[in-house]
Parts: sequence; C-alpha cells; structure tokens
Amino acid sequence: MNRRDFLVGGSAVFGASVLSSFSGCSKSQFEDKNIITANNSSKVKFKLATSWPKHFPIMGEAVLKFAERVREISSGYIDIQVFGKDELLPALAVFDGASTGAIDVFHSGPYYWKGKSLSISIFGGVPFGMTPDEGLSWFKYGGGIDLWREIYDRYNLYPMLGGNTGPQMGGWFRKEIKSKADLKGLKMRIPGLAGELFARLGVNPILLSAGDIFTALERGTIDATEWVGPALDIKMGFHKVANYYYSGWTEPGSILELTFNKNSWNKLSNEQKLMIELVAHKMNTNMLFEFQSENSKALELLAQENKNIKIGNFPDEVTEFAREENKKLMAELSEKDKEFERVYKSYNDFQRINSKWSDLSMRNYLNSRG
Repeated sequence: MNRRDFLVGGSAVFGASVLSSFSGCSKSQFEDKNIITANNSSKVKFKLATSWPKHFPIMGEAVLKFAERVREISSGYIDIQVFGKDELLPALAVFDGASTGAIDVFHSGPYYWKGKSLSISIFGGVPFGMTPDEGLSWFKYGGGIDLWREIYDRYNLYPMLGGNTGPQMGGWFRKEIKSKADLKGLKMRIPGLAGELFARLGVNPILLSAGDIFTALERGTIDATEWVGPALDIKMGFHKVANYYYSGWTEPGSILELTFNKNSWNKLSNEQKLMIELVAHKMNTNMLFEFQSENSKALELLAQENKNIKIGNFPDEVTEFAREENKKLMAELSEKDKEFERVYKSYNDFQRINSKWSDLSMRNYLNSRG
C-alpha cells in the first residue's frame, strides 16, 4: 500500500472529512505524495518497545513492517522508532514504560500482566478457550475490545490487537510425560493463565523472557518450556535439548497487543489514528496467516533436525485432568476477583454460543477431511 493509493481510496476509508481537505486541489496536486491533510501537519515521533528482539522472526519483524508502513502512508509525518527488548527497557517492563510515558507504545502479550490485574490474562487467551477465529470475533463483535480498553484506561493505556500466534503447542519436555504423575514437581517456563493451570497439575511455573529460555532448558534449570509453535520453537533451538514435544490446550489462539500510552494516542489527529489502526489491522491478520504457513513448514523440518524427537499429544489422562482443573480454576478466580468474573463471563458466554457453530462446521469438516 503506498500513500497515493491510500489517499485515492479515501472516500471509502476516511470519509468526507479527509476529502474536504483536498478541495481546490488540482489533479496533479492531489497525486503529489507530499500533500497531507491539515490535521497531519505536525510530525509525530513515537518510541515503541517490544518484548522480543527487534528482528525476532514473525513477531519482531511484523512490528518493523508496521512502523515502516505507517511512516510510508503518512509521508514520514508519523515516525515510529522500534526498540527491541533490552534496548530501552527489559522485555517485561514495557507495560509500565508505556503507562508512565517513558515510551509511547509497546508490542507484547497481555498474558504477561496478570500481576496488574487477573482479568488482563483473559485478553491474551484462555486454556481450553476460543480458537483464533472465535477469539477475534469476541474482541470485535462480543465486547472484548471495550472491556480491554476499559481496564487498560486505569493504567493510562490504549490497546489494540497486534497479532495472533494461532494455536500454540503444549511445550518441550526433557522427559516423557506418560501420566499426570510425571508432571509433579517439574519446573516449566509458562506464563499467564496457562501457568496457573499447570500449577494445579503439579508443575512449578516460571516466567522467563525469550532470551533466557534456551539456556535454562539446556542447563536443566527448567525441565520444560512452552513458547509458541514449530516456526519459532525451531529457531529457538529447543529441539536440540528436549526430545518430547506436545500439542496443547493452554493457548489455543494467543493475542498479541499493540498498546499506546493514552496521552500519546490522544495527541494524534483522527486521520493519524485511522492510519495506525488500519496498518495495525493488517499486521494482526498477516501475523496469523504467517504463523499458519511457517508452522506447517517447520513441523516438517523438526524430525530432520533431531531424529529422537517424539511429537504427539499429552496422554488422555493428563488432558482430562487439565480440563476439569481448568473449570475449577476459572470458577475460583471468578470468585476471588469480580473484575475477572465480569470479563470471563463475557468471554465464556461468547465461547459457549460460538462453539456450537464451530463444532457443527469446522470440527466436523476436519474430522471428515481425515
């Protein structure tokens, strides 16, 4: 998308308010990529910090493309400078950094912030919860985005969807899991509600940033880790130090966020906001498609990289135990925290309705496809 195409399509996107700013312009003036609306006459420079390395595959690269596209369609009048983890802030300090105004925007995952509010974890994804299609529908048409922004408003933040990993794997384990007893006492890197659930299964959940996981797994500081899926896991090298790779139910469609300091966001004109929202939407959808494509390719490579890898499902005993414990966990957290109860009710009600259609359509189709 270049700026000329963006502005020529303005009648459908921006409406009369943007087009009116071009009244009186000749055709050649209108096509001049340097023409900007009156409301975009001030240059904006934002600092964006991520929880991953700047050039990290898919997630980090998507943020760089986002900043580049925003700069392009605004003719340089919105300049977002991207900083990877530890360049400005530690990976897990970006929330506070944006909240206080130390940075203008961050890219991360809501599941990291359950220490701020239990309810925030829901926006990242729920064990045995909704698929990516179902979850994104809840955000856009089930009230999820409004609840999210209401809660983040307390922290002077304005969130928007910033990507989706698709279904995530259950994790890499150094030892085979044959029964639920094998989980007892394991030290596992796993955040958010997934960590809460594994704790009920006897696991000791540990929160580590991306750069620390491989070394911890290699040295035996942890016994297992989940990360994302084959595309990113193979690049992290987990298959070199752990032989057992299980599919999962803890993160069926994890949401990533592009979250602005609210003061920074409010300084933007309506046209500038819309530019950012459109490019963020493109990043959100493209990331989901890219994960689907790259995970498929990487799954084929894993066996070639390590012939000893065993890829499969957790034993039925573990899955059934986890499903029942998850119901208890959601009930206990809802009883403990009224805000969690309100957000989870919205999420769960939407899932209950959507699951009927998903079962009738997608589940039956996949079973039929074989």
